[in-house]
Amino acid sequence: MHKRRWKLIQYFRERELRRILIEEYVSQATHYTVLLKSSSPQHDIHYWLGNDVKEVDSTLASDKALELDAALGSKAVQFREVQGLETEKFLSYFKPCIIPIEGIFSSGPGELNCEYQISLFTCKGDHVVHVKEVPFSRSSLNHNDVFVLDTASKIFLFSGCNSSIQERAKALEVVQYIKENKHNGKCDVATIEDGKFVGDPDVGEFWSLFGGYAPIPRDVPPSLQKQPDIPNAKLFWITTQGKLSQTMCNTMNKEMLESNKCYMLDCDNEIFVWMGRNTSITERKTSISAAEDFLKSQDRSMRSHLTFLTEGSETAIFRSYFDVWPQFAELRLYEEGRGKVAAMFKQQGFDVKELPEEDCDLFIDCSGTLKVWRVNDDELFLVPVADQTKLFSGDCYVVQYKYPGNGRDEYLFYAWLGRGAVLEDRVDAISCMNTIVDSMKGDSVLAQVIEEKEPAEFFLIFQTLIVFKGGLSTRYKRYITEKGIADDTYDEKKTALFRVQGTSPNNMQAIQVDQVSSSLNSSYCFILQTETSIFTWVGNLSTSRDHDLLDRMLNLINPTLQPISVREGSEPDVFWKALGGKAEYPRAKEIKGYVEDPHLFTCSFTDAVKEIFNFSQDDLTTEDVLILDCYREIYVWCGSHSNVRSKKQALEIGLTNTHIALQLIQIRFLEIDILVEELSLETPIYVITEGHEPPFFTRFFEWDSSKANMHGNSFERKLAILKGTVQKIEVPSRNSWKAYSTENTPDNSRSRAVSSNGLQRSVSSASNVSGSNLRSLDHQRISSVSPIARSLVLGSHPDHDSTGFRGQGGDGDGPLAVMPSSPSENAGLDQQINGVEIDVNSLIFPYERLKVVADDPVTTGIDVTKREAYLSEEEFQKVFGMTRTAFYKLPKWRQDKLKMSVHLF
Repeated sequence: MHKRRWKLIQYFRERELRRILIEEYVSQATHYTVLLKSSSPQHDIHYWLGNDVKEVDSTLASDKALELDAALGSKAVQFREVQGLETEKFLSYFKPCIIPIEGIFSSGPGELNCEYQISLFTCKGDHVVHVKEVPFSRSSLNHNDVFVLDTASKIFLFSGCNSSIQERAKALEVVQYIKENKHNGKCDVATIEDGKFVGDPDVGEFWSLFGGYAPIPRDVPPSLQKQPDIPNAKLFWITTQGKLSQTMCNTMNKEMLESNKCYMLDCDNEIFVWMGRNTSITERKTSISAAEDFLKSQDRSMRSHLTFLTEGSETAIFRSYFDVWPQFAELRLYEEGRGKVAAMFKQQGFDVKELPEEDCDLFIDCSGTLKVWRVNDDELFLVPVADQTKLFSGDCYVVQYKYPGNGRDEYLFYAWLGRGAVLEDRVDAISCMNTIVDSMKGDSVLAQVIEEKEPAEFFLIFQTLIVFKGGLSTRYKRYITEKGIADDTYDEKKTALFRVQGTSPNNMQAIQVDQVSSSLNSSYCFILQTETSIFTWVGNLSTSRDHDLLDRMLNLINPTLQPISVREGSEPDVFWKALGGKAEYPRAKEIKGYVEDPHLFTCSFTDAVKEIFNFSQDDLTTEDVLILDCYREIYVWCGSHSNVRSKKQALEIGLTNTHIALQLIQIRFLEIDILVEELSLETPIYVITEGHEPPFFTRFFEWDSSKANMHGNSFERKLAILKGTVQKIEVPSRNSWKAYSTENTPDNSRSRAVSSNGLQRSVSSASNVSGSNLRSLDHQRISSVSPIARSLVLGSHPDHDSTGFRGQGGDGDGPLAVMPSSPSENAGLDQQINGVEIDVNSLIFPYERLKVVADDPVTTGIDVTKREAYLSEEEFQKVFGMTRTAFYKLPKWRQDKLKMSVHLF
C-alpha cells in the first residue's frame, strides 16, 4: 500500500467515517453514508487510485467497491477518485487537505534521513484545495497559482499575481497544517507576493533558495482562459461482452434506460455508468471495465471523473442530462417505521399515544417592534397598528421588524406579495423595501415572500395574522374591473370561510379561502361567516390546541355573533347551503414535509453555481456571494468584500439562482434537486450581509461570532489567525443562536410582552411617512428562553399543549411517546444544551437499551427526544466519536442526523 494511502487511512480514523480498507493493496474504498429522514439512506463510496497504481490493484479496488455497494442494497453512488483529479466532494471529507506521499507503504521501520527534505507544493481551489507536490525548481512557479515552500526552519507562501484572494486564504490552511504536523507548530511563516522583491528580507531568502531571482514567464490569467463548452452528452448501451453501442437520439429520457441493461453516459469531463437493478454483479464489473477501457482508448483517464450509479440512486447531475425524468413519489418509510415501532410496544403491553406537533424552535426575538406599509400607486402607506395584522391577498406590503440584538438593534424587512396582487405592485414593493433599507444606517436582513409560502419567522413576528381575500390597492381594483372579475374583497356582510392554523396563541393565522365545501380539511378547524350567523367547524383530525386557536381567532374575526359549533360529520343543511352544497374534501391526516439537510452554493456573475460539500462557517468567504438552499427558504449571503453593490442586486441573484436551473445544465440540480423535491420559484428568499447574520441563519452552522467580526479580506484574516494577531471589528459581540419560545399564561389569556431584559414589547415609533399616525398595540409580544427538553406529563391527553415534544423543529409529525401504566417523573439531563442547563448524571442506561430498535428498551423515566443524554461518557464517545460538548455544539439538524444514524432518533 502506498504511503499516500496511509495518509488517507489516518484521515478517515480522525473523521470517524465508515471505511473499507483493501488490505495489502494500493487502493482504498471509503464508505460515507447520508441518512435522509423521509427516505432510505444514501450511501457514497469513494475509492482512490494513486498515480503509480498497478492495473490489477485498480481493478481490485473497483471490484471491492462494487461488492460493498451490493452489501448496502445496491443503493450507493460509487466515485473513482484519481490522484490529482479528486472530486470536491471527496476532498471535503479531508479538511484542510490531502498531501500524497511518494513511495509504497511498508509495515517495517522507514529509512532514517537526518536532512530535512525541502518540498514545493501547488495549491488550487477556493473552498477545497488540491495540493500537488512539484519539482523544487524556479520553473515550477507561475503567476496563476499559489505555492507553499516547506523548508526546515520556515514555510513560505508564494502567491501568483493572478491567483484569487480565496485561493491564497485556502493555501494558508495548508501552511497551518504543515506547520502543525511536520514542524510541531515551531517554525516561521512568510508570505511572498508575486512581483514584489525589494526591501523584504523574506523575499530575498525565498529567491535565494532558488539560486536567486529571475522573472517568471507570463501566462494567460485564469479569468481570460477559454472556458469549456457545455458538453454534449452521449449515451451508450454496454453489452454483456463489454462493447459500447451508441444510442442515436436527439433527446434523452428515463424510459430509454432498461433495468436489465447497463449504460454509459459520456459527458466529456465526467463519465457515468448506469447499472439496471436487474443486472448481475458480473455484468456490472464488465460495464465498469468497459468504461475504463473507453477512457484509456481516448487518453482521458486522467482528466475525466468516473461515477457508477445503480438504478434508483441517480444523482441530480446525472438526471439533469435527461429532458424527461419523472419525479419520484415520496416514500412513506417514516410513517411505516412509526407504525411498526408502535405495534412492537403495544405487543409488549405499553399504551402508545402520539404526541402533538410542538411549537417550533424560535430563532428570533419576538419582543421587537413592527411596522407595516401597504403599496398603492408607487407609494407606501403606513398601516395603522390596529390593522397591521390584517393583510389582503390582492395587495403587497413592506414589513419592518426591529428587534434587540446584543448591544444593537437588528432590522428584518419583508416584501409580502399577495397571491392576487398585480405585477406593478409586486415590483414597487421590492423597490420600496430596497429604498428604505438603503436609506438606513447599517445593514438589514431583507426577504421576499409570496402568500402561502411564508417562512416560520414571518408568522412569528406577527404572532396573530389574518389574510383576507381581495385587495385595497387602486391597481388591483382597476385590474379586476378591466378583466370583469367579481370583487371578492372581504366584507363583514359577505359570506367568508377561514382556515385556522398555527402552533400557539403567539403563532396563529386565519386564512380566508374559497367559500366552497372542497376547501374544508379534516386536519384543521374553520370559521364560516354568513350575513346572519357564524359557524365554527371542527375537523375530526384536529387537536385540542387547534380548538383553542379557533376560539381565539373567532374573537378577532367576529366577536359579536354567537357562534354555532359544528363537528365534522354533523353539519346542518344550512351550513352546506352557505358553502354552495356538499362536496368532497381532504379527509386524510395532513403530514408536513420534512426539511432535509441544507446545501451551500457559490454564486458569481461569471462562473456556474457550484456546491460546497460538508460546509462550515469558514466557507463563508468575505469576497463571495453564497446561497444556502434550505428548500423551504433560500438565503443569499453577501460577503462584505463581494462585488454586490446593493441588496436589490443580491435579491436578483437569489431569483436568478432558482431560475437559472432552467438555463445552465451544470446547475440543474436546483430544478431537479438532490432530495428529489421540486424547488419552487416562489421559495422565500432572504438577503443577508456579512456581520449581520440572524440566528435563524447561523443555526445551520457551528457559529463562531468572532469570525464574523474581523478586519480585512479572507487572506488577511487567515494570516492574522495563523500569526496570532487577530483584530476584530469594533462592534458589540454577537452570541451564537439561541432558541426563543412563546408561552401562555396559566389562565390561557394573552401574555404581556416581556423580553429577556424585562422590557415589554413597544409600539413602533412614529413613521417618517407624512400623514401617518400610530395607535398603541392591542396585543403585546412575549419572549422568553425555555428549555429545549420539556417535561413529559405522563398519562395526560395526547393533544394537550404541555405534553408536546418537539420533533424536527415543528416541521414534521410528532414523534411517538411510550406511556407507561404508572406515572414516572422524567430524569434530568446534565448537559448545557443551547444555553439551557440540564442535569444528566442522575440516570444512565446502556446504549443497547436506549436504541429505538432495542430488544429491551427503556420506556420509563426518560425524555424520549434526548436518548443520547442518558449514555455514559464512555459510551457517548464510542457511539458518536466525539465528546458531549462537541456534539451539542453542532447545529440541531446535524445532531438529529447523527442520532438517526445510531438509532437514537
